[in-house]
Amino acid sequence: MKAAVPCLCLPFAAVLCAALFAATTTTAEPISGKAAKKALFAPLKAEVQIMPEAGLAADQAQTLALVGESQPYYGAVALAPDEGLMSEATVAAANFHDTASAAAAALADCNGKRKTASDCVIAAYIRPKGWKEAAFGLSSDATASFKSYDMKTGALAISAATGAFGMAAGAGAGDKALANCAAKNEMATDCVVAVQD
Repeated sequence: MKAAVPCLCLPFAAVLCAALFAATTTTAEPISGKAAKKALFAPLKAEVQIMPEAGLAADQAQTLALVGESQPYYGAVALAPDEGLMSEATVAAANFHDTASAAAAALADCNGKRKTASDCVIAAYIRPKGWKEAAFGLSSDATASFKSYDMKTGALAISAATGAFGMAAGAGAGDKALANCAAKNEMATDCVVAVQD
């Protein structure tokens, strides 16, 4: 299995690794650092939801869950149902800001690689441990970096399509955060300011 991530692709045998952020989030005004902090989960703990439509045998589902738990959230694993879990078409997209974005990336990559007629399906979602539906989320890496966010003059920009993010503080923080986000990944052309004080 290969993974679709902002900077790195690895085979499944090595590890599952890292689009569209919810439309309401990308078009909404930025939230405050205090509100963002309340919405975030612990940055390094993930849980995996196996999807029944993938049709995985119990041992394959258990393996996928074990490997997925070690990956950065938010993520999704897509597979071609007629090819199985160990196919080249099976991909994981991880370290996005929500599962919808990760799923879109994983499905696009999987459908581009499948050799059979059936469209790819989502086999699993990777979410923060204790996850509950929320209107705001950040990737595991962005959540870990948020501890250095300036609650007085800060801004944080995110790319839904790639999972990239950038922070800045002081005068012009919003513009600087956008530039920092875009600089992390050449495909991060959709950066928006999500948090600003």
